[in-house]
Amino acid sequence: MVKERARILVVGGGYVGMYTALRLQRRLKRELDRGDAEITVVTPDPYMTYQPFLPEAAAGAISPRHVVVPLRRVLDRCRVLIGEATAVDHAKRTVTLTTLATEEEEGTGGQQLPYDHLVLAPGSVSRALPVPGLADHGIGFKTVEEAIGLRNHVIEQMDIASSTRDPAIRDAALTFVFVGGGFAGVEALGELEDMARYAARYYHNVRPEDMKWILVEASDRILPEVGEEMGRYTVTELRRRNIDVRLRTRLESCADRVAVLSDGARFPTRTVVWTAGVKPHPVLAATDLPRNDRGRLRCTPELSVEGTTHAWAAGDAAAVPDVTAAEPGRECAPNAQHALRQARVLADNIVHTLRGEPLETYEHAYAGSVASLGLHKGVAHVYGRKLKGYPAWFMHRAYHLSRVPTFNRKARVLAEWTLAGLFKREIVSLGSLEHPRAEFELAAGGKPSQDPPGNPKGSS
Repeated sequence: MVKERARILVVGGGYVGMYTALRLQRRLKRELDRGDAEITVVTPDPYMTYQPFLPEAAAGAISPRHVVVPLRRVLDRCRVLIGEATAVDHAKRTVTLTTLATEEEEGTGGQQLPYDHLVLAPGSVSRALPVPGLADHGIGFKTVEEAIGLRNHVIEQMDIASSTRDPAIRDAALTFVFVGGGFAGVEALGELEDMARYAARYYHNVRPEDMKWILVEASDRILPEVGEEMGRYTVTELRRRNIDVRLRTRLESCADRVAVLSDGARFPTRTVVWTAGVKPHPVLAATDLPRNDRGRLRCTPELSVEGTTHAWAAGDAAAVPDVTAAEPGRECAPNAQHALRQARVLADNIVHTLRGEPLETYEHAYAGSVASLGLHKGVAHVYGRKLKGYPAWFMHRAYHLSRVPTFNRKARVLAEWTLAGLFKREIVSLGSLEHPRAEFELAAGGKPSQDPPGNPKGSS
C-alpha cells in the first residue's frame, strides 16, 4: 500500500513512456481511485507512433491513423499534457514544461511541474551531420508525418517526371537517395521502391527502369542487427532490383539538389532521405542527472538513474547494463524490443518503491531481428534461425502485429492487410494536406503559403 500521495511524472509518450504509464495505471488502480497517486504524461504529440510500421505507412499498405495509438484513450487514468520538457531539476523535483499555450502566456518562461518520481523516456531524435544542403533538402524518416510526406513526395516526383520535357528535371525527379543502411533506411527504401514500381504502370511515360534508387552506407555492411550473412543477402536482393547499394560511402553534400558522395559520384536529385542514426533527446543535456559519453543517462540494472533516488529511465534515453552479456560493461541496445520489456520492469519497480518492496533487475537476452524489404520480401535472424524472402516477410508482419498496442489497432491493421491482398494499391498523392490553407488564401486574395524552392504547391 502506498504510504503517501505519490506524483509520478513520465516525460515522453513513446514506447517506454506509454507502456510505463499503462502498467502503472493498472498496478496502481486502487491508489489512483483513492487519490493516493497521480500519473502525468508529458509528450509533444497526443499519440504514440509504432515506428516499425512507418515504412508500410509510407508505401500505403497501412493507413497513417493506424500507425499511431491515441494516448488519452489508452491512458484513461493518467493526465496527458501536450508539451515539451525543456529542463529537469531533479534536486528540486521539478520539470520545466512548454505547451501550445506558452506563447500566448506572456511573461512566462514555461510551466514548472513538480513530481515525486520521474520517468525520463523522451526517446531520440535524428542525428543530422553538418552536410551542406542537408537542412534545406533532406527528408527525415522518424515520424508518421515524415513517412506520409515522403510518400506524397515520391508520387509527386513521378508526376513531375511524367509532365516535363526537360531531361535534367526528369532525371533529378526520378533519382531517390537514401542515406543510412539501418532498419529505417533499408525498410523505407524497399517499401517505397516497391510502391513506385507498382505506380509506374499507371504512367504512360515512366517505367520502373527509369528510376534510380541509391542506398548510401558509411560502413561495410547494412542491417547489422540481422547478422552478416543476412546483411549480404539483403545487399544482393536490393541490387537484383537495380537498387544501387554503395557501402563505405558517405554523403558529402546535397547542396543545389545534387547529391555528392565520397566515392566521387554525383546525382542530381530532388529526394535525399536521411536515416543515418539517432542521438539522445536534447532534454537530457538540460538535466542535473549523470550521463555517459554518448549523452544517455547512466542507469542501474533496476532502471533507476545511477546515484539518484526516484529518477528512472529506459529506452533510447538510458544506458542500461546488459546483465545477460558475457562481456562486462556491455549495454542493452536502444531498440523497441528492449524498450517494451524495460517499461514493464520500470513500472513495477516504481510500484515496489512506493510499497517498500525489493526491486527487480532488468534481464533479457536479445531475441533477434526481422526486416521487410518490400511486399513479400524480407530477412530475419531470430533465436539463431535465419530466414529470407516470403517466410521472413511473413514473420515480420506476424511479429509486429502481435506487438502493436491495443486490440483495436491489431484488428484495423490486419483488416487493411487483408483488403490490400484483395484490391489494388492506392497511389494517390495528398501533398496538399501539408498546406491546407493555400487554396483558400489564393481565393481570398492573399498570398499563398511559401513552398520549398523548386517544388510545386503541396510537395514536401
